[in-house]
Amino acid sequence: MPDSSATADTLVFSPEVIQRLDLTAEWCQRNGQRLTETRRQVLGLILSSEKPSGAYDLLARLRPAHPKAAPPTVYRALDFLLENSLIHRLERLSAFVGCSHAVECPHGCNHHDEGGMHRAQFLICRGCDRAWELEQESIAPVLTRAAQSMGFRAEAATVEIEGLCVACQKAGIQPVRRPKTAAG
Repeated sequence: MPDSSATADTLVFSPEVIQRLDLTAEWCQRNGQRLTETRRQVLGLILSSEKPSGAYDLLARLRPAHPKAAPPTVYRALDFLLENSLIHRLERLSAFVGCSHAVECPHGCNHHDEGGMHRAQFLICRGCDRAWELEQESIAPVLTRAAQSMGFRAEAATVEIEGLCVACQKAGIQPVRRPKTAAG
């Protein structure tokens, strides 16, 4: 999907992104939530990007349309989108990607399994920084059972697998080495 562009006071998104934003607004209304214009625009920026987006990248892309936007503006929108399972946070990259499950689920749910655990698995390419969501149903129950065996009630699980995508492998691209975080 091509990146969005900005005009005076508004961001311009592709027809595909606009369709997802409209579906998200309808979902929010059905679920007693409100997709404000700022939340919509931040989600649109995330959905428009081929790569996971960091908060400050989102702020920079939001500012042409909203010059007075500040970090709290973006962080409040991200908090709402995360709380409603409309996006995922990739911890290793400190970046965000869209999630369509809550909006597209035919059961109207915003949880992915009977235990209420929102599951997601991501392949993250260290060559091109793109990410792909897997959502393999067999992984969440295994993680849930392992947590329960230790007396832990899992509420969310995100698995991040780093490596090289097919395109980067074929191109001979070397992976970018990222510094380890406290979690990794």
